[in-house]
Parts: sequence; C-alpha cells; structure tokens
Amino acid sequence: MNKLVIVVDMQNDFIDGALGTKEAVSIVPNVVSYLDKLNDDNVTLVFTRDTHDEDYLDTREGRKLPVKHCIIGTKGWEICDALKPYSEKCVIFDKPTFGSIDLQQFVLQNNFDEIEIMGLCTDICVISNAMLVKAALPEAKVVVRSDCCAGVSVESHQNALNAMAVCQIEIV
Repeated sequence: MNKLVIVVDMQNDFIDGALGTKEAVSIVPNVVSYLDKLNDDNVTLVFTRDTHDEDYLDTREGRKLPVKHCIIGTKGWEICDALKPYSEKCVIFDKPTFGSIDLQQFVLQNNFDEIEIMGLCTDICVISNAMLVKAALPEAKVVVRSDCCAGVSVESHQNALNAMAVCQIEIV
C-alpha cells in the first residue's frame, strides 16, 4: 500500500500563539503519539506550513482575518517543538493560503492509495486540503483523524468533520 500522512499547520501561532486555542494545545500529544507509531517503510509523511509575509494584513485573507500570524521566519511560523523531529525528516509544503496546490500535485504524482490527514484548523486548512486531495484522487481512501484535529471552535470543528464525511472522507 502507498500511504501518505499529512500534518496540517501544526505551527506555534495556531497552537498557543496568535490564533491558538486550548483545543489545539490538547491535540499535540495525540499527533505525537500517532506519528511515533508510524512504520516509515510504508508511509510518506509530509507537513504543511501556513506562510505569510509582513504585508499579511494587506492581503484578502488578512482583511478578513486581521490577526498577523505565521509570518515567515517568526517563532509563530515554526512547527511546534514537539513535532519538529518529524517535520525535519520530510517535505514541508509552505502555503500562502488555506489549501496547498503543491500538495495536491504531489498527491497526483505519487498516486497514493490511502491518505490520512490531521492538524489545524479542522474548519479551515484541514478541510481545504482534504477536499483538494479527495478531488485529486477520488478512488483513494481519505481519512481525517478527528482526535488529531482542532478547529477555530468546537462547533466549527464538528461542522467541518460533518461536511467532509458527506464528501466521502472517512472520519475516525
């Protein structure tokens, strides 16, 4: 089996920084535990990293969400310390917005049989990337690990999980 695990935006600003939540903090041990159990021989691991410039507040996204976050080179932009050992061994897709077209292309080029997704925020970047990979490989098994995700709010996290389930993305 050709399996991909995607860890979405597990960055300091989304965990305990500018846009952090207690729910985001609480999933970090779950993600670490899951990654510890991966068999590297059968799995490709990638991370995404939300990446903005100093002019973020002048962008369309910045005008809708006027909180500077994940500014390239800052502590908030970095993958959290608990996950750095994993991210240092794999490809990281820097992305200027919610979904990563580069990640979608990578998925297409490698024709994965199964894709597991986890990270932050369920209701923004996780759902965006899940829909991109599902569109790229409609016959692949796409799974979102709900215990390894957190949303902007508990309610929007659940709404995103429900929306992905309707689109035939398995929620575990």
